[in-house]
Amino acid sequence: MGVVWRGVDQRLHRVVAVKELLLPDNLNSVQAEKARERAMREARIAARLQHPHAISVYDVVEHDGQPWLIMEYLPSRSMSAVLAEVGALPPHEVARIGGQLASALAAAHKAGIVHRDVKPGNVLLGDHGEVKITDFGISRAAGDVTATTTGTAVGTPAFFSPEVARGDDAGYPSDVFSLGATLYNAVEGMPPFGLTDNTIALLHRVAEGKIRPPELAGPLAPVLLRLLAEDPHDRPTMAEAAEELHAAAEAATAAEPAPAAVVPNAGHAAGEKRTEIIELPESPAPVPDVPHPAATEDDRRRKRTALVVLAVVAVLALALIGGLLLMSRGKQNADEQNNAAARSSSAVPSSPATAAQPPAATSEDTTLPSQPSTTTSQASPPPPPPAENGPQALTKAVTDYYALIPGNLQASYARLTDAFKSSRSTSFEDYQAFWGAMRAVNLSNVVAQGDNAVSATVTYVYNSGKTATEHHVYTLVQQNGQWLIDSQRAG
Repeated sequence: MGVVWRGVDQRLHRVVAVKELLLPDNLNSVQAEKARERAMREARIAARLQHPHAISVYDVVEHDGQPWLIMEYLPSRSMSAVLAEVGALPPHEVARIGGQLASALAAAHKAGIVHRDVKPGNVLLGDHGEVKITDFGISRAAGDVTATTTGTAVGTPAFFSPEVARGDDAGYPSDVFSLGATLYNAVEGMPPFGLTDNTIALLHRVAEGKIRPPELAGPLAPVLLRLLAEDPHDRPTMAEAAEELHAAAEAATAAEPAPAAVVPNAGHAAGEKRTEIIELPESPAPVPDVPHPAATEDDRRRKRTALVVLAVVAVLALALIGGLLLMSRGKQNADEQNNAAARSSSAVPSSPATAAQPPAATSEDTTLPSQPSTTTSQASPPPPPPAENGPQALTKAVTDYYALIPGNLQASYARLTDAFKSSRSTSFEDYQAFWGAMRAVNLSNVVAQGDNAVSATVTYVYNSGKTATEHHVYTLVQQNGQWLIDSQRAG
C-alpha cells in the first residue's frame, strides 16, 4: 500500500518519515477513493495516540491528488529484519520489548483504537534501544467507519488470533493474542502455529488455536501462554499484559548468567588502554586449614644464615653491574666524540636556505639522537611504517577500538574511516550521543575472517543497567600505517 521515505521538514528543521500511498494501476475510481480514505483514516487514528512507544503522525499532505503521511522518524530496524539476521532473541530482551509494546497498545485501547496488525514487521527497534510500534493503517477506532470490505480479513495470518481466523471481527483481545504471537516468534524463532507457504492450511491451524508450547522462553513462557489463550476471555487486558511482561523482564534478567568481568590488561605500552574479557569461577575452592609443625631453633638458625648469604651476593652483583654500566657509558661517549669530529671534517656544508629541518620528535619516540644529522633539501621524511598484517593484527585493531569506549571517544572516533563516519555518524556529536547512553561495552568472540575482516560479539551495557548483545562483521583498511574500521554489518 505504500513506501516510506526519509525526509526533512524544512519549516521545523527536523528529520521526518514520509509515507507515500501507492495505488495499483488496476483500481477503479471507487477503489482508489477508498484507499485514500484509508490513508486519511490512518492519519486520524494515529494522531489520537501520543505515546513514547508508538510512532507519532505529525501531518497529512496531498501531492498530485495522493495523500502523504508525515510521521516521526526513528533510526531503527524492524523486529522482522533483526530476527532474520540474528535469529531468536534472549527471553529478557523479548520481555523488555514486549512490556514497552504492551504499554503503547494499552494506551491505544484506552483511546478506543484496535491496531489489528501487530506483527514483527510493525515493531521498530531503535539504534539506541528504543522500541516503538507503527503502522496503524488497518486500525479501527470507535466512531470511525471502516474503509475495508465487509467479510474481508485484514492483517497477517501467522499472527491472527483464532477468532479472527474463524471470521470474527478483531477486538482488543485480538491485539493481545497478536502481541503474544509476535513475542513468541521473537523468542522461539518462529510463529506459534509454525511456518507454511499454504495460507489456507495456516488459517486452519490458527482457527483451531492449538499452539506449539514454547521451549526457549524460560521465565517468559507463562506470560506467553496467557497472551495466547484460545478463548479471548482467558487473555489478560493489554494493561495487565504490560505489567506481567515488565515483571517477566525482571525475572528473566535475574536468571541470565552474570556478564564476564572486564579487567585492564597491563601488558601493553604506556598510555595504551585495552580490556580483555575473562570468565570468573563461580566461587573459589576452599583452602583446607592444615596445621603447620612448630619451627625448631635449628630451622630458625639456618634461615638467618641463608638470608645473610643472599644479601651479600645481592650487594656484590649490584656493584659488578654498576661498574660495567660506567665502563660502557665512557666508551659510548668516546665513540660519539670521535664520530662528531669525523662528520665535522668531511660533511659538505649546506646553505640555510636549502637545509631541511630534521623531523620533529613525536610523543611515541623513545630515544632521541645525540646529534641531528644534516640533510639536503631533496631528502624526504621516511614513510610511516606499514601496519602489521595477519589475523592477530586485525583482531587487535577491533579490540583496541572498543577498549577506548566510552572513556576516550575522541581516540576511538579517530580509528574509523571517513566512509564509516559518513554512513553511521554524521558528526562527532552524534557519535558522542550514541555512546553517551552506555556505561560500558564488552567484546567477545573476536575472530579474523579473511585478510581484512573480523567478526565479534558486542554486549552493550546502558546507563539504565539494561544490556543488549549484537553480532557484527567489521571490514578494516590500512591508512597511515594503522588498521581502521571501514564498515560494519550484522553477522
